[in-house]
Amino acid sequence: MAPENTLAAFNLAKQYNCDWVELDVQLSADNIPMVIHDKTVDRCSDGSGLVSQMTRQELQQLDVGSWFDSQYNNEKIPTLSEVLTLAKENGTKVNIEIKRYPGDEVFELCDQIKNVIDSHEIALSDLLFSSFDNSILKYLGVILPDIKRGQLWQSIPDNAVDQLLEIEAYSVHCDYRYLSKEQAVDIKRLGYELYCYTPNIPSEVAEYWGWGVDMMITDKPQTYCSSIINTPNTAECEIL
Repeated sequence: MAPENTLAAFNLAKQYNCDWVELDVQLSADNIPMVIHDKTVDRCSDGSGLVSQMTRQELQQLDVGSWFDSQYNNEKIPTLSEVLTLAKENGTKVNIEIKRYPGDEVFELCDQIKNVIDSHEIALSDLLFSSFDNSILKYLGVILPDIKRGQLWQSIPDNAVDQLLEIEAYSVHCDYRYLSKEQAVDIKRLGYELYCYTPNIPSEVAEYWGWGVDMMITDKPQTYCSSIINTPNTAECEIL
């Protein structure tokens, strides 16, 4: 496989016939949306420090592949612009997850993401925003109302419908370990797409397709390849 949130990983997603890729975006010191999961570069690079305190140039000097495997030496942190360009070339859709870390200028991040999207000729139907933070999704609904929005939860709360109506949600994204058949049926009855994260063993969620689950967000899309042939559902991937 390939290191997470890299162009190498997103190219592998195409090879595994994934319809979607999922990625995470942080804002650099010079306000460039960079595709990286963590608030710092420490875990997945040969550097250290906060993403928000490094410029695009400084971030792209880091090696984010060697920690994973020597074949990915000198893999770089991509910009959101670079990923959207690749996604269009590969014909894959993009799920942009937005996290709120303490001290983040998260609404500025949303504004800069909008600027990147506006500068690309990419179909808005090929994009999806997701977040655990309801206020972020509401703001995105104001600045980019035509892009689909998905509410992330670990487990679906009792007031799920109220929150989904607030953001005019398209989809529900939940931890597969906490999803019941009854919840799945209710979500589908209400007309929402239903996605589960992060099942890496297809047999653990085999019955979920029968519950109406539309997509599995997995680190290991290759394990779904044979099963996908026999089902209308697909695996979205953040390849690790």
